[in-house]
Amino acid sequence: MKVTDVRIFPGLISIAVILLLWFFIPVPDGVSDNAWHLLALFVGTVVAIIGKAMPIGAVGILAITSVALTGVTSDNPSIAIKDALSGFSNSLIWLIGIAIIISRGLVKSGLGNRIGYYFISVFGKKTIGIGYALALSELVIAPVTPSNTARGGGIIHTIMKSIATSFNSSPEQGTSRKIGHYLALVNYHINPITSAMFITATAPNPLIVKLISDATGSSINITWGTWALAALLPGLVCIALVPLVVYLIYPPEIKSTPDAKRYSQAKLKDMGKMSYNEKIMIGVFTLLLTLWAGVPAMLFGPDYAVNTTAVAFLGLSILLISGVLSWDDVLKEKSAWDTVIWFSALVMMATYLNKLGLVEWFSHIMGSNIDRLGFGWITSIVILVAVYFYAHYFFASTTAHITAMFAAFYGAGLALGAPPLYLGLLLAGASSLMMSLTHYATGTSPIIFGSSYVSMKDWWLMGFIMSIVNLSVWGIVGGLWWKVLGYW
Repeated sequence: MKVTDVRIFPGLISIAVILLLWFFIPVPDGVSDNAWHLLALFVGTVVAIIGKAMPIGAVGILAITSVALTGVTSDNPSIAIKDALSGFSNSLIWLIGIAIIISRGLVKSGLGNRIGYYFISVFGKKTIGIGYALALSELVIAPVTPSNTARGGGIIHTIMKSIATSFNSSPEQGTSRKIGHYLALVNYHINPITSAMFITATAPNPLIVKLISDATGSSINITWGTWALAALLPGLVCIALVPLVVYLIYPPEIKSTPDAKRYSQAKLKDMGKMSYNEKIMIGVFTLLLTLWAGVPAMLFGPDYAVNTTAVAFLGLSILLISGVLSWDDVLKEKSAWDTVIWFSALVMMATYLNKLGLVEWFSHIMGSNIDRLGFGWITSIVILVAVYFYAHYFFASTTAHITAMFAAFYGAGLALGAPPLYLGLLLAGASSLMMSLTHYATGTSPIIFGSSYVSMKDWWLMGFIMSIVNLSVWGIVGGLWWKVLGYW
């Protein structure tokens, strides 16, 4: 019988790291004692997350407690606890938490499945067409599904498996290569791209917005619309390439799939006419996208601008009033409340590391070392982004990776002379695209890899190939697109 979520060995490693940094490694010149001690707590927290010493929400509670009790932000206990809890006042955290709850309506109403089967019924005559149908389904639901795991591993993967099974393609029968192997790879490699396209497409994205704002003294505040517009062209190019690249590397045995179209049409027929709940979800979906994109402000002036988080609360309120979601549904959405807690803890620690000057100190050191190589800022940024990106081989969590490295690498890039918004958008894209690398890179990967359609060798090879493709598109196509938009 399991009585605790604690894993002793990773927990002891985390504690050892904290004690080592706190007591045994001298505080470097130019760094205050409080900043160094907060770094010790921060690194220990990241190690605990990587090692899964406890569920990430529980680790967040311990981090908040540690900051409050040690007084690393203030010697005054009353101020220290306010500092420790300050992350909960960040509106971006609540944006993601509420959006996760809203996305529950996609599943509960069946709208997510209807969208997937609809696209397959349209494009499903060829196997590659099914690949594009899965990609389009992901893209459509991504803006209101902040859990990339729920989107790619819960909704799209379920549809993908049902299609593969209908063609008798399964690992158990040894027939994965018929069609399932191809569809599973497409299913997975679309997920990081859609995650990179919207602030609300994966939980850590608002953290990136906060870190960029802090690093630039609030001179750069990336809005939902700015992010979506910036990612539009590189994202669409990547989405267009994924089914084709996977098809060229691992062509499926079955290339013509007229039955997939009939199968999806039958599924849609079984679902019947669009339900009341689905119609409400479409209305809310449209409303959220319209307000998040700032359409009223564009049409009628800045007085009609609406805060992004307030829009999310409006959407949830409509779903509650209409009965699409019940209050019990809200309470049961554990992932949302879990995200609010761990997200608040990490944002709080990252904020105070910046306020105490440690991020600036580390960024200066790293930027100076790259600068000594004698390259211009463009080559230097290529090196910087590549190191940041491929370091994800050592992470099983994008949140842990972003929390540990983003601020320092962004600061170093600024020191090397990169345009601030260009650099922020490039690193923001890389922060999602790096999910492509391994079978443990994010929560979606073990779900799809665990279905056993793809071997580890194929998974890692395809991951590396797509990393080159995606980074090249984001850096070149994205960079030119941002130039056209006047972002740098």
